[in-house]
Parts: sequence; C-alpha cells; structure tokens
Amino acid sequence: MAPAPSPPWVTAEMSGSVLWLTLNRPGQRNPLSSQMIDLLQESLAAAEADTDVRCIVIAGSGPAFSAGHDLREMAPQAGETDVACKARMRGILEACSRLMLGITQSPKAVVACVQGIATAAGCQLVAACDLAIASEEARFCLPGVNIGAFCTTPLVAVGRNIHRKHAMELALTGDLFDAGDAVRMGLVNRAVAADRLHSVTEQLAQKIASKSTEGIARGKSAFYEQLNQPLAEAYGTTCEPMIETMTTADAREGTQAFFGKRQPVWPQG
Repeated sequence: MAPAPSPPWVTAEMSGSVLWLTLNRPGQRNPLSSQMIDLLQESLAAAEADTDVRCIVIAGSGPAFSAGHDLREMAPQAGETDVACKARMRGILEACSRLMLGITQSPKAVVACVQGIATAAGCQLVAACDLAIASEEARFCLPGVNIGAFCTTPLVAVGRNIHRKHAMELALTGDLFDAGDAVRMGLVNRAVAADRLHSVTEQLAQKIASKSTEGIARGKSAFYEQLNQPLAEAYGTTCEPMIETMTTADAREGTQAFFGKRQPVWPQG
C-alpha cells in the first residue's frame, strides 16, 4: 500500500480577492527551512502574477506562526568542512533575505496573521510584511543570544519596524515578548482575541483588496524607497510616483466616484 501523500508545506486559499498563504508544518513549528523559503517565494511570485489576487495574507498553522530557521539544517553536517558549512549556511540566509526583500518589494500588500509564537526568522517574517495582526496569545522573540549566536539578519527587518532600543532589547535578552508589547513597540498593528484573529485579518485584507492595485503598487514602492533617505531627498523620491499615480485610470475612476458619491469600480489588473 502506497504511503499517503504529505500535505503541502504552504497552502493557498482564495477568499474573494485575498490570497491566504499558510505555513503548514505545524508539527515542526513551521520552520523557515530552505525548502519552505523556496515554496513561499514561489507562492508569492505566483500571487504577484495573478490579477485576481489583490492582497496577500501570510499565516501559520498550529501553535507557532514560525519558529524561524531549521536549526538542524543550520548546524554543521556530518563530514562537512568548515568552508562547506559556511557556504551552505550563507546560501540559506541569502535565500531568506531574498524572500524578505521580495515581500517588501512586492507590488501587492502583504499582511501577517500571527496566531502563535514567532521567533528569530519567524519574527523577521512578521516584520517584513506591510501590516501584521496578532492574536493576544502570540509571542515574539529573537533568541539567537540564548544559544551563543545573535539574530543579526532578523534584526534588519525588526530594527526597521521598531525603535532600535526595543530591537536591541529583543536581541540582547532573547526573551519572549507578548502581543501587547509587540503593539507598543510597533512590530504589529494590533492584537485581538484568538477567536477573532482570522475575521479581523480578513476584514483588513478585504478592505485593502477593495482599493486600487496600481495606486498601492506605486505607493508601497515609494514608501519603502524613501524611508532611509534624508528628508529633502525623500520628498523628491515620492513626488514623481505621486504624479504618476494621480494620472492613472484608477485615479480618474476614484476621483469620479468620490464626486459622484459612489464606490469606485477599479479596472482589472
């Protein structure tokens, strides 16, 4: 008798114009292994190419959103030289960095729906998303220091979401922080009761999906580009995208709908 097929590591489900991508290795706490990173990248690329998808939600199954990198995969392997080990680890971290950059650079809004613990690269994934809604039961942690390492790559995204002293507190203590702390620090937008997490996230994602995809794509790109620029340069960076956005078919439709006191009907795509 043939063994039952393994469930997919990343599941995809459409809800109207919102695509839910769910990390689906609950028994392993949804690790961002090299295979999981590849699958998530492929899923995001497919979503970006699909005009029916207007907003993306990344969620986790089971008790953890994501426990971060697979420590077994990141550890030296039997018979592996130091040079080979470092090269393999570098490849995993570079792939993870491409995933995080891809979320930021995606033309579509990406929302994290955090039902459980998010540690190390899992916390980085939350920080990389444009918005995040967390269950009140969720916990966040950068635990590298607890095993004699340091969460340097997760700090890139986390440190761009929250004040650097909060970021360093996470990294230097390795302590778990609750959802209320995550809201206070700015890592997530809000924390809600566990039984409302899906509905609140869905409501937010559907609201975003009802907006102009072209306006969001241009505006999101300009926002992230200007973040670390000097003030005068930032205004220059955002001026042209504003002009381009305001002269699109979407903007014309939106303006006419505003003055006509009706809901806009966005062009497809």
